[in-house]
Amino acid sequence: MSNFIVQFPLLTQLYQEDILNKRFEIGRKTYNSLVTVAQKRYKEMIKTKKYRTLLSQLIKDKKKDKTIWKQIDLMRKEYNLNEYSFHNDVKEMQKHFKDNIDSFTAQKIATNLWKAYDKLFYGNGKDIHYKKYETLNSLEGKSNGTGIRFKSDMLVWNRLKIPVKVDYDNPYEFQAMQNEIAYCRIVRKYVRNKYKFYLQIVFKGVAPIKIDKETGEIKHQLGSGDVGLDIGTQTIAIASNTDVKIFELSDKVQNIENQKRLIQRKLDRSKRAMNPDNFNKDGTIKKQGNKKVKWNKSNHYIKLQNELKELYRKQADIRKYQHEQLANYIISLGENIYVETMNYLALQKRSIKTEKNDKGKFKKKKRFGKSLANKAPAMLLTIIDRKLKYHDRVLNKIDTYSVKASQYNHIDKQYNKKKLSERWNYFGDTKVQRDMYSAFLIMNVENDLKGINQKKCNEKYNNFLRLHDIEVKRLTGCKNLSSIAI
Repeated sequence: MSNFIVQFPLLTQLYQEDILNKRFEIGRKTYNSLVTVAQKRYKEMIKTKKYRTLLSQLIKDKKKDKTIWKQIDLMRKEYNLNEYSFHNDVKEMQKHFKDNIDSFTAQKIATNLWKAYDKLFYGNGKDIHYKKYETLNSLEGKSNGTGIRFKSDMLVWNRLKIPVKVDYDNPYEFQAMQNEIAYCRIVRKYVRNKYKFYLQIVFKGVAPIKIDKETGEIKHQLGSGDVGLDIGTQTIAIASNTDVKIFELSDKVQNIENQKRLIQRKLDRSKRAMNPDNFNKDGTIKKQGNKKVKWNKSNHYIKLQNELKELYRKQADIRKYQHEQLANYIISLGENIYVETMNYLALQKRSIKTEKNDKGKFKKKKRFGKSLANKAPAMLLTIIDRKLKYHDRVLNKIDTYSVKASQYNHIDKQYNKKKLSERWNYFGDTKVQRDMYSAFLIMNVENDLKGINQKKCNEKYNNFLRLHDIEVKRLTGCKNLSSIAI
């Protein structure tokens, strides 16, 4: 069954905010205590010869994957590295804080740690990290029956009752309230030098339909037909039967690197002025052995930290808002949306090769880390997939290596590798922007998502060219990214 979330502001008083902040800190320390316990077990397990042998066999013999995985899972259970073991561990810790943290909320804290280990074991995780001060900003329950609850327009949690601001005149919120509640989550956000608290209610079912107040029409309707997306690190090209577009992702998200650099330099100067005994003559931090280095922070330092935090928050909110808008536009074009699979983690990493340019100077090893952080293309795909699921659809991810949309020419049916700098395709006298053409090819993939349907391409090509020329005309004379090349 699908769920959806609606967020409501909490009408907190000062003493209630103090209690909530205290509970968030208890939750953070509980999480960190669990990390300490689990990491001891994990380190003991990976030391064993049996575990190391199983991992090496997994790499060598792919045919025995299932049997080897079963043995590895058994070992992890033996060392109490599973979700249920974490629940038992947190049960003992929660007893000391039962006046603040209920057992269900504590179990969810343990579940969050298990998700981190699940990534470490089966996904792309590399390490388990402790949560720093004020970095745990959400706590959730398991049901609306006990623990964190929404009852009679109030947040009820361990003798704490806080009014929730629900606008029943808003049709969306009113319809949402007719659904059954799965569980509730308390979220805190640092906005303009102050924490604000919200209640996120996770409802069972499908999100209500949004209606335009002025026209009475349904907002964000699902279109019909095929849509192809060619998404890069900073741009997205879209091709459908009714529209062809290329956009810069999150164009209102500014590059804040210069602002960040200035604030960080001020922070460093303040830290050095307040803690001269913590630094060597050469400017490096003194090693204190096993002792943790203590830092004195001035009021000016704390103010600068909050400025940096506010800068990050604004960027995140703008990025999320623009992605939601773009996702609504994309699903309005068609219900069958296709996109290439992308390994964004690999694109973030620095290049391994050391190369020189034509002038003999070393090339930079930096890749796309900052642009991916600013534009967040993976987030956009997640939002599109979520919105499609409301209509019992999913985002179709094509096989990049077999389709090779950036290399294929549907006219002569040939694959030709191109340099990244080549932004246009030439078909006789016709000139087509590379990314928009890739989106067109992706739109016309086979049902198995492993090849391009030649018949569809031939039928839709003239319509694509007409829409393509309209888009090129729109962008001509505008300040576009160099990768768009218009």
